[in-house]
Amino acid sequence: MSDAYSRRAFLRTTAISAGMLTLGDVAAACSPRGSMSSNTSASPVPESQDPWAQVPVILARIVPPTFPARDFAITSYGAVGDGRMDCTDAIRKAINACVAAGGGRVVVPAGRFLTGPVHLASRVNLHVSEGATLAFHTDPARYLPAVLTRWEGMEMMGYSPLIYANGVRDIAISGKGTLDGQASESNWWAWKGGKDRPLPNQIAARNRLQDDVEAGKPVAQRVYADGSYLRPQFIQFYRSRNVLIEGVTILNSPMWEVHPVECTNVTVRDLIIRTHGPNNDGCDPESCTDVLIERCLFDTGDDCIAIKSGRNADGRRLNIPSANIIVRDCTMKDGHGGVTIGSEISGGVHHVFVERCTMDSPELDRALRFKNNALRGGLLEHVYMRDCTIGQVGEGILSIDLYYEEGEKGPFTPIVRHVELRNVTSRKSQYGLYMRAYPKSEISDIRVVDCTFDGVAKGNLADGVKGLVYRNVKMNGQLVSGS
Repeated sequence: MSDAYSRRAFLRTTAISAGMLTLGDVAAACSPRGSMSSNTSASPVPESQDPWAQVPVILARIVPPTFPARDFAITSYGAVGDGRMDCTDAIRKAINACVAAGGGRVVVPAGRFLTGPVHLASRVNLHVSEGATLAFHTDPARYLPAVLTRWEGMEMMGYSPLIYANGVRDIAISGKGTLDGQASESNWWAWKGGKDRPLPNQIAARNRLQDDVEAGKPVAQRVYADGSYLRPQFIQFYRSRNVLIEGVTILNSPMWEVHPVECTNVTVRDLIIRTHGPNNDGCDPESCTDVLIERCLFDTGDDCIAIKSGRNADGRRLNIPSANIIVRDCTMKDGHGGVTIGSEISGGVHHVFVERCTMDSPELDRALRFKNNALRGGLLEHVYMRDCTIGQVGEGILSIDLYYEEGEKGPFTPIVRHVELRNVTSRKSQYGLYMRAYPKSEISDIRVVDCTFDGVAKGNLADGVKGLVYRNVKMNGQLVSGS
């Protein structure tokens, strides 16, 4: 899709981002043809003998947006940073003034500002200054009316994410301040359900949504807001282009932290993410193309980074893979996986590059993780990790598990191929490699080169793997031979 788009499309996406939707608007916006991300038309990166030679080509396309040198302080529109006054309207007025002027920065100065959802627009940089905190209400009613969102890889109409935009260009969150979702077991996190979490919870609505997806129910009719207990994400930019999220500290999210969906040209850098609630993934690019995640600290209750592309029938219907994603110079502490592919990965993924990352925590389960099954399906290929330092992880350095959740109980074929670890070191883990394929699935062309894994308790597990190659790999001081 070209950068030019019709006035009708502009009005439609503007209405979506403002939360003012008719059912007709929603139906039009939910069509993959309405996406501004251009992911479906992105040309593939040419292969070369060294896959890392593609990284400069990808980086040349990832250019953060710039903004006019105009500031709109939210305090000029009535906001008070006492942590008690509701500043939602003042922030909205500042954003509207910024848009009317042709763009710039909406500035949150020092202080603690209480707000409901913040909906951004094109050419707006939400700048949270050092010493400033945006603290978000925990009353679910504040996050209505419902907006178009993806929830665990499924499209629906649900609670607004805490910071949201749809169909915009040139958008940013910046600064050295703090975003505090204020989530806890006394509000959002209790909705997860499970042990020690009382009713009501998300389980019944989650099951109904999965049924709606499999039945092909129109997205406009999948309304899961008030009374459904499906938690909103913290930051979700949807079908947008030229995205920057940098510098801020993010605390206490209801669910996933940073969730770009169907976006192109995304930069996420210098974030500090500390939150240990359920499903508190750090950064989840979903069906996105040309993404750079760098110099971030992740200390999370779930995967630090989880790359996704839609769940089951919705992932196949939209058919937009995540592609050309670079992760570098990040630090991963607690989490289920350092860099994870899946599990909502039915649209596939290709060309992920991870380098110079440090991962170390007894509460970090895996370094590079793939999770998929026969209900998801999808082609996962060309994933490369190099020059990473692993202290300790709970399970394995590389984990590829095609028995995840439903395992082989489904009609679709998960494929993982062309994966390489190069110059990766670790000090302590249960396994070096932990890989399981069932007979009708595929794990193939796995290369481990110039790696050293120490303190490995159980060696390697590689069930059903084809084309596994070790080259100059040491485990517990011994050279690993064979292929």
